[in-house]
Amino acid sequence: MPKMKSNSGAAKRFKRTGSGKIRKNSAFTSHILTTKTTKRKRNLRKSSIMAQSDAKRIKVLIPY
Repeated sequence: MPKMKSNSGAAKRFKRTGSGKIRKNSAFTSHILTTKTTKRKRNLRKSSIMAQSDAKRIKVLIPY
């Protein structure tokens, strides 16, 4: 049986942590930044852990 393929779009956006949780980067950071406060932009730079309910769907896309 051949190896499973990761979804390459999902693999670029999500990473699996050592404990198996899914880490994601924030959206809304690329343009129209003049209307956003400095504090908001600073907080958007941080990555966060995805909710368990959403993470189940992503784990199917990135099996490795």
